[in-house]
Amino acid sequence: MVQQIWETLKETITAYTGLSPAAFFTVLALAFAVYQVVSGFFVSPEVHRPRSLEVQPQSEPLPPPVQLGEITEEELKLYDGSDSKKPLLMAIKGQIYDVSQSRMFYGPGGPYALFAGKDASRALAKMSFEDQDLTGDISGLGAFELEALQDWEYKFMSKYVKVGTIQKKDGEGKESSEPSEAKTASAEGLSTNTGEEASAITHDETSRSTGEKIAETTEKKDVATDDDDAAKE
Repeated sequence: MVQQIWETLKETITAYTGLSPAAFFTVLALAFAVYQVVSGFFVSPEVHRPRSLEVQPQSEPLPPPVQLGEITEEELKLYDGSDSKKPLLMAIKGQIYDVSQSRMFYGPGGPYALFAGKDASRALAKMSFEDQDLTGDISGLGAFELEALQDWEYKFMSKYVKVGTIQKKDGEGKESSEPSEAKTASAEGLSTNTGEEASAITHDETSRSTGEKIAETTEKKDVATDDDDAAKE
């Protein structure tokens, strides 16, 4: 039965195409291959995308910011992005912010990577990348630079979470307290001097008043004595 069907098929192929069965199937295979190649240029790649690639693993969510409280500048350097397990931190005007969500900018290899793990207030105000400007010291800045720094601070306050502050150095605390103590001592000294001067003035006025009264009394006595002598004569 199968043999009869095959013989009939070969005769039909030869009658309608003029080709032998082997040549016919070869041409048919080549036509199918050409169709597959040509269709690949016009069909969207998504159709041929492997199913395993359709489900992309979602990126891990960032952990919530951790409040650090007050830390030193040396401790802040540990959060410069070199350790991917630690948050990425940066400070402006002594206030520390978690900038982990912008790791592509402030992390290693980013355009602002130099600012990470530091208080870069001066560098941001001057838009400088010099090492000497990577500090929180903003003394000597002009009005325009201070305004630029203020804009940066507003941006960080609105976009990032504040997680701590930079601990002030001992020298800064002493310097800030000494002028206050000097002012207090100066004020106390001025108050004491003023009180002494007022007391001295009052004493002088009292002495003068007493002396004047004694002089008037003496003059009156002398006049009375002169009158008595004149009356006797």
